[in-house]
Amino acid sequence: QVQLVESGGGLVQAGGSLRLSCAASGRTFSSVNMAWFRQAPGKEREFVALIDKNGRPITYGDSVKGRFTISRDNAKNTMWLQMNSLKPEDTAVYYCAASGVLSAIQTSYASWGQGTQVTVSS
Repeated sequence: QVQLVESGGGLVQAGGSLRLSCAASGRTFSSVNMAWFRQAPGKEREFVALIDKNGRPITYGDSVKGRFTISRDNAKNTMWLQMNSLKPEDTAVYYCAASGVLSAIQTSYASWGQGTQVTVSS
């Protein structure tokens, strides 16, 4: 399995931007598809964005389309989530995850990071 560590979370005002990072180690990073998920207080964890092992963004959750961008650099074993035009409803713990399957369904993912908190103030 691949080990994952997220960073870059924090407190930002509505309309602002943050860039989250996910650093990977262990299993060859370039062989796994990657995704971001998030979980807000009292809510189920939801899908945010998916990128394939070759670096092609595949899909985004409806609530973040046009505002968030997923990317990765296999040479750096790192994935990012650029978040622009942030809204208070984006407040959540953000998780990166790795899978050999190209999927937006969280049960497809066996490797997860510990999460990073993003708080957007109004």
